[in-house]
Amino acid sequence: MEAVQAIQAHTNLKPAIGLVLGSGLGGLADTFEERVVIPYDTIPNWPKSTVPGHQGQLVIGKIEGQTVVAQQGRAHLYEGYTPEQITFPVRVMHFLGAKTIILTNAAGGLNKSFNIGDVMIINDHIYFTGMAGL
Repeated sequence: MEAVQAIQAHTNLKPAIGLVLGSGLGGLADTFEERVVIPYDTIPNWPKSTVPGHQGQLVIGKIEGQTVVAQQGRAHLYEGYTPEQITFPVRVMHFLGAKTIILTNAAGGLNKSFNIGDVMIINDHIYFTGMAGL
């Protein structure tokens, strides 16, 4: 896969964990040790996000001794991408060695006990795009 080869040309690190860092969490990758930053526009077939604040780069490095690969920004269906294009980065992370993928995003909820900034686990959602959901 062209994208995997392009990424491996930048580093010998083999990530065991993949992170998709949603809105507000991109700064986590700035704390990685042994950081390697790869702009999306240098990775073949990688979808580019147009969302303000999404940095548009892949970061490989270490957290607490664990090698991780993180997306700082991601593409969305509403930007005109297909589901296959949007999930391409997750497949690339797998081919790089990631066996665990953690997806994050900014989300709203109806539970009045939640406050802005609370961390929650999403196990269902209302999906109005007309495509299959969970």
